[in-house]
Amino acid sequence: MSLFIQPLDWDKQLLQRYDLAGPRYTSYPTAPQFQEAFSETSLRNAIGRSNKAGRPLSLYFHIPFCDSLCYYCGCNKIVTNNKSRALPYLQRMIQELALYADLFDAGKTVKQLHWGGGTPTFISDDEMSLLMHATRRLFTLADDDSGEFSVEIHPGRVSTKTMGHLRELGFNRVSMGVQDFDERVQNAVNRYNTVGQVSELTQALRAQQYKSISMDLIYGLPLQTINSLRDTLNKVIDLNPDRLSLFNYAHMPHLFKSQQLINEQDLPSASAKLEMLQFAIQTLEAAGYRYIGMDHFAKPDDELARAQDAGKLQRNFQGYSTHGDCDLLAVGVSSISMIDNVYVQNAKELNAYQQKMDMGLLPINKGFTLNDEDLLRRFVINRLICHCKLDFAELQQVFDIEATHYFANELAQLKPMQEDGLLNIDAKGISVHNKGRLLIRRVCMVFDEYLQKAKQDSAQIRYSKII
Repeated sequence: MSLFIQPLDWDKQLLQRYDLAGPRYTSYPTAPQFQEAFSETSLRNAIGRSNKAGRPLSLYFHIPFCDSLCYYCGCNKIVTNNKSRALPYLQRMIQELALYADLFDAGKTVKQLHWGGGTPTFISDDEMSLLMHATRRLFTLADDDSGEFSVEIHPGRVSTKTMGHLRELGFNRVSMGVQDFDERVQNAVNRYNTVGQVSELTQALRAQQYKSISMDLIYGLPLQTINSLRDTLNKVIDLNPDRLSLFNYAHMPHLFKSQQLINEQDLPSASAKLEMLQFAIQTLEAAGYRYIGMDHFAKPDDELARAQDAGKLQRNFQGYSTHGDCDLLAVGVSSISMIDNVYVQNAKELNAYQQKMDMGLLPINKGFTLNDEDLLRRFVINRLICHCKLDFAELQQVFDIEATHYFANELAQLKPMQEDGLLNIDAKGISVHNKGRLLIRRVCMVFDEYLQKAKQDSAQIRYSKII
């Protein structure tokens, strides 16, 4: 039986023992390693290599505006009721897209497109048309509905008319932030959407022939209990989304000012959160969802599950992805691109972003060029975090290394995990057991060269807990 169709083997003591803080590995190296000294020449050279390789593109647009403040949110956002702020920003984003269109080969196909934020539906239908028409003018989008074109929405603040308009523009996937249906929890985090609103919207999306509906939930929110989570899960399962994300609320008010509005006394304890996670996973598995990894669930016939079965699942800044063959070009404030062997992050502040655009410059703030060692370790971490195994023969073939010798120190660090039954190491490679799947970030941390070096540094980066 495949590892990914088996119910998780839950061992509370081991989970508590290994529940350290660590990166989420949406990239390797992780964003704290990005450098302000990064040069535009490095980016241009990477685009040249992408063109030569003929890789397709994935586009990401960061639309940071929100009508209201969700207290738990750690995204780069601008909370405002002033709708007129959107158009000048979109015009600059189109300008940025045009600068990149001159650098990429005209024949490159865009297989994947994602609008994130913020709340992308903050902008008007006309502004959506403006942005999408400019994208089609500047880049070659897969136009037969075979591309994966998705948008993030707040189900309590979007109309079915707008969703119909987005479908006409070519969007075929939706990710909606439900978070929790309990009224007390919603009041505590200032995030509102009723079951009726989400149900009506979900029915409309199906009638509009959206290919995939994904819903985001959060566990560990203030005033949340097992009983309230059970009620939310039952309602979500009845709505029958194709994919689900179940995120751990990480309370880090030193990083995110909005979280200072949350009463810490209302937060569930670490042990209560662990019980919530166990209950949620078991409930979703019993409802027919497959646990893909970390915080993602999908139906067995979903493209995400099929990509995992085929060994083609990837992980990027949007989480697990089915398009690992694409270079990722991200535009807008704070967005991060991944092109060939470089990462590039745009200016994080809106004024800084817009000033650079007004000067006709690419709005680069930081970046990172991966060396051969980084590429090797990125490959290892991606294989483990997506497929829970590492094939030493594949490493020999792709990187010309003898893994047991090259990673002798890392394998020694994994021995206690092997003794605890989290994984197995033999001459063929590493296989993570069901008992270890929830701790896959902990396994990956062993291969993170920068994290290992940081252990010697008194000014360590602060990460959220694994569980």
